Amino acid sequence: MNKDFYIYIMTNKFNTTFYIGVTNNLLKRVYFHRNSLIDGFTKKYKLTKLIYFEIFKNIKEAVVREKQLKNWHRDWKVNLIKSKNPNFHDLYNKIV
Repeated sequence: MNKDFYIYIMTNKFNTTFYIGVTNNLLKRVYFHRNSLIDGFTKKYKLTKLIYFEIFKNIKEAVVREKQLKNWHRDWKVNLIKSKNPNFHDLYNKIV
């Protein structure tokens, strides 16, 4: 059975705060964030926009990438996001 794993970046409507996570069900996880069903950082800061994601076949690789991105400077993250989503559009409808 092939299973995909994802790292993803969520932000708020002003694109001022980022959250980086990892999941094996991107659609479900983003739905939970969008509807404030997960207590914690994303709910507290109203991070409801999916602005970036990457797909992996191996959970270990996804976790390594998540940790790498969490250690990046904000400017590096912004440049990464802009390389695939220059206007910070919400990508949720593209994955539904």
